[in-house]
Amino acid sequence: QVQLAESGGGLVQAGGSLRLSCAASERTFSSYVMGWFRQAPGKGREFVGAISRSADSTNYADSVKGRFTISRDNAENTVYLQMNSLKPEDTAVYYCAGDRSGGSTWLQYDYWGQGTQVTVSS
Repeated sequence: QVQLAESGGGLVQAGGSLRLSCAASERTFSSYVMGWFRQAPGKGREFVGAISRSADSTNYADSVKGRFTISRDNAENTVYLQMNSLKPEDTAVYYCAGDRSGGSTWLQYDYWGQGTQVTVSS
């Protein structure tokens, strides 16, 4: 059972930056594709991006491409989401997720963190 814990959320002005972290309990962290998702009030869970097991590949939703960057440190069992040029529409609860296969839909991930709130003020 992989346990994931996000941190780093908060309130930021439009145009600002935040970095989210997601720490995993699993020593075989490097075996998991890691994804980031977000959910705004009244909306479904939206794919933000994902990173491959060895960090040699990433993919992003069009809405965040060029502004967000996912990275991982397998030695520290941690994945990061660097968010720049934040917009009010980025306001949501952000979740990290892990799975041995992964993908771009939330159904493809078995393990989830509790989420962290990101609020972007205009």
